[in-house]
Amino acid sequence: MSDLLARAAADPRGAYATASALRDTGDPGQRVLALRALGLADKELGRLGEGIAHLREALDVAESARLDYAAAQVRMNLVGLLATGGDIEGALAAADAAAPVLTGADADRLRANRAYLLARSGRIREVARVARTCADPEVLVGLRINTGLAKAYAGRLGGGEADLRAALAVAERAGLRHQAAMVRHNLAFVAMRRGDLPRALALYDAVEPALVGAEERLCQLRIDRAEALITARLPGEARVVLADTLERSTAGGYRCDTADALLLLAHAELADGDPGAAAATARRAQADFADRAGFALLAGQVGLRARWAAGDRSAALLAAAEQAAERLAGHGWASAAADARTLAGLVALAHGDREHAERLLHRVGGDTVSARVAGLHATALLRLARGDRPGAAAAVGAGLRAVDEHAAVLGAVELRGRAAGWAVELAELGLRLATGSRALLVAAERARAIADRPPAIRPPRDRRLAGLLAELRRVSAEVPDRPELLTAQARLEDAVRARCRRLPSSRDAVAGWGWLVPALAETLGDRMLVEYVRVGADLVAVTLANGRCRRRSLGPYDRVRDDVRLLRFAVSRLARDPENAAARASLEATAGRLDARLIGPPSAGERPLVLAPVGALHGLPWPALPSLRGRPCTVAPSAAGWLRAMRTPSSGGHVALVAGPGLAHADEEIGAVRARYPEARVRAGAAATAEAARSVLDGASVAHVAAHGVFRSGNALFSGLRLADGPLFTYDLEHLERAPRLLVLSACDAGRAEIYEGEAVIGMVTAALGYGTETVVAAVTPVGDAAARDLMTGFHTRLTAGLSPAEALAAAPRPSSALGFVCFGAGHTRAGLPVSARTFGCQDARR
Repeated sequence: MSDLLARAAADPRGAYATASALRDTGDPGQRVLALRALGLADKELGRLGEGIAHLREALDVAESARLDYAAAQVRMNLVGLLATGGDIEGALAAADAAAPVLTGADADRLRANRAYLLARSGRIREVARVARTCADPEVLVGLRINTGLAKAYAGRLGGGEADLRAALAVAERAGLRHQAAMVRHNLAFVAMRRGDLPRALALYDAVEPALVGAEERLCQLRIDRAEALITARLPGEARVVLADTLERSTAGGYRCDTADALLLLAHAELADGDPGAAAATARRAQADFADRAGFALLAGQVGLRARWAAGDRSAALLAAAEQAAERLAGHGWASAAADARTLAGLVALAHGDREHAERLLHRVGGDTVSARVAGLHATALLRLARGDRPGAAAAVGAGLRAVDEHAAVLGAVELRGRAAGWAVELAELGLRLATGSRALLVAAERARAIADRPPAIRPPRDRRLAGLLAELRRVSAEVPDRPELLTAQARLEDAVRARCRRLPSSRDAVAGWGWLVPALAETLGDRMLVEYVRVGADLVAVTLANGRCRRRSLGPYDRVRDDVRLLRFAVSRLARDPENAAARASLEATAGRLDARLIGPPSAGERPLVLAPVGALHGLPWPALPSLRGRPCTVAPSAAGWLRAMRTPSSGGHVALVAGPGLAHADEEIGAVRARYPEARVRAGAAATAEAARSVLDGASVAHVAAHGVFRSGNALFSGLRLADGPLFTYDLEHLERAPRLLVLSACDAGRAEIYEGEAVIGMVTAALGYGTETVVAAVTPVGDAAARDLMTGFHTRLTAGLSPAEALAAAPRPSSALGFVCFGAGHTRAGLPVSARTFGCQDARR
């Protein structure tokens, strides 16, 4: 019968069924045990109110039969359920009543429940006093979990992880699988607090199936997963997870979990740029934390941050933030206390009170990337306010390094891109502090490097991910004819994203930035670099040529952004209707304005160009600008990225040509290109499957794909090229052991990208460059089929004659319906063609 209580956590449905059959026994002691099992199983199954009712019935039975010890055992169980339901005072009263009666293992269980109660109520400093060594492994696991979490909450992550690993060892030795899953869940929480998002997300994914049927545990796991998503700068996804969790926790009666979910929802809303919603949700959380004073303080801190984000700089906010910092520190919330002091320091700076700000900011920081960055940003502002520009620049540099270290462990392109968002305010301050042209170039590059610098070692091929992509490809191919598969498509996309987010990584640290400008100057030769930078509301160009750096103001960024939109629209219309007079007139007028602003002042002369855009300029069809027609130029996310591409080791390889289905001139285009490469490996028609294309692209010196392109706004990594069995996704490029040296994507929109906060550029082109491709030629707009065929034929003719990709693209005759094609990456290196192809091209050129 006593085994039934243990089964209530590991197998709540089975335990409930067994206990239901035993609850009407004539033996009061057995009836109490059955009702206890029912109550504990109810808690796991999402019926907290019913569980408390069963335990209260058990208490009545025990007291009526004068079973004092059994009554104390029931009160011991009530502690956990009442705490989960938010009745902190009732739980404490039950614990106090049971403590004088229980002995041995039951006394230890009560201590574990009291530790849980104290942790849930925010009294984390008291948790360690409750814990002591005990013989019962299940109880010992519970104690270790609670002490580990208490230390983690207090910012002592090493000690917290040590306690949790000890708990895991005990659970595994004792065969306590359910408890082991709970420990792994909490290890994921500590990993997330450390900034090791791949490990945290992998652990959450691994643990969730083991908690199916334990509704409360699942709610807690989803709350912690939402915190990881916020740390990954995915607050929109976190809001969706938390909305579902709130519905589940409310239905189950888990008031503590409901309050915790509201607290995280306020954080998510604040991170999502919605301070009004965050303030309202924080007030709801505070009300739900009425009996949990420590957590109520955390909700109040989010409310203060929301006020700051909404523009409040009042003396009242300063006083409230200072008071909150003291109270949070008193409850052991080290990171939150540091954040409150940082906020108070920022308000003091806004009031011009530098001395007060300095006292507040003397020691700031925390155990999360957001806390460290916020503290260093405030420190930089303080130093700047007292005229210490070098000190401010040093603080900015330290903050950018903290974000770079955070991004360094992330293997997923998406997460690295999102991570750059933590550096936005620091990077903007760094640009303001840059006084000279070289300093501005370096400041811009330091910020861009967070997202643009790929891992040092590519992770090994993930067979599970490959399988998911193959299934997604199959479903995506059928969706146009079977809309009912949209749900399956969304589910598979979620699975692909989740799998990729688990990927760990590492990358080499950047030892200073003094090397950058000299290295660029040496590699540029007779070319000119133009890097576009947003400084406040203005657009600035930094040029580097002949070793000399210059800075030129180009006016308001918004004007350029609006013209880029107009130009893209005109080019897209001409791709569909080359004779459209209105589109042609708009093109000429807009291109002229952009050319005068972007190209004329910065780069007088006819030098070949290396362009590093910013913001909306990443989507600009550069060849449409008059000064760039026939002028070799290449585009890169950053100057350091271009330098890296130029230094990519060259190696031999074959020529790969792929023709996708449903494209009027794809076969003709591939046939015309093949004439330049007689030994090319061709995949066309039914043979042009995604796997076949991926295989033939691997190790190619030149790869050319003619296919329909699909850009997925909001999901750029699911953008792809339509092949015989479905899309070849951007994610598929990660599976190449050796990326093509030159990749030509003759497809609409294949060069488009999403721009995340922090100038992270995410798309098929940047993914290919990050995976080792030297140069990519792709269109940033729709293009006409026949025009693409003609342009690509001319491009390869000149490429095989010995021109670089940038030169070949510039020299090829370009119809107005193919203006969207842009050269990306190195651009100015020779293509490294196989000998037979290069010889054939040279002979043709001589004729």
